[in-house]
Amino acid sequence: MVPSRLVVLVSGEGTLLQHLIDACTAGSLGAQIVAVGADRDGTRAISRAQTAGIETFVCRVGDYAERAQWDQMLTRTCASFSPDLVISAGFLKLFGPAFLDEFAERCINSHPALLPSFPGLHGVRDALAYGVKVTGCTVFLVDAGLDSGPVIAQAAVPVSDDDDEESLRERVKSAERTLLADTVSAMIAGGWSVSGRRVRIGRPSELAETAR
Repeated sequence: MVPSRLVVLVSGEGTLLQHLIDACTAGSLGAQIVAVGADRDGTRAISRAQTAGIETFVCRVGDYAERAQWDQMLTRTCASFSPDLVISAGFLKLFGPAFLDEFAERCINSHPALLPSFPGLHGVRDALAYGVKVTGCTVFLVDAGLDSGPVIAQAAVPVSDDDDEESLRERVKSAERTLLADTVSAMIAGGWSVSGRRVRIGRPSELAETAR
């Protein structure tokens, strides 16, 4: 069976990427990462990909006169690798219309909170400040909004009374790495379908059998 093709987009340290690389190497995803792209030079994530022998590219917004030109170049570059799935793994840019059209329902992201609560860059900090007793992480399909796409999977993480931002972030990130890899594996193995805001993993015949 030919492994599914993944393109992973990154912006920083690449701990989510490293977990996916390790899972692919172990054969637990049924996939291969065919390219890793970044929105800036010199990221640790790109170094991780290069160490693993994965092709890399950088597509910087500042290199283009208009944001739409960057969006089109990112779209063409990702499409050139013929991915079955594009994974935003800490990629700190919103995608534009060209990208969203090309990869509709084929681009996923993860977020360190239980969406729709606490979207944005500070999900862990915001959850802690609000005083919630349970937070977690979410894997979702990317759309034009900020962490607003249909939810695919979530995992809960209890908040301890003595948690600070660092301790809670580490537990959430650990859960997020596992959830992302498990979700990618399930989507590759079973396929997925989207109806409105509901995402179901599994072939149509399997879903019908499960519903009986």
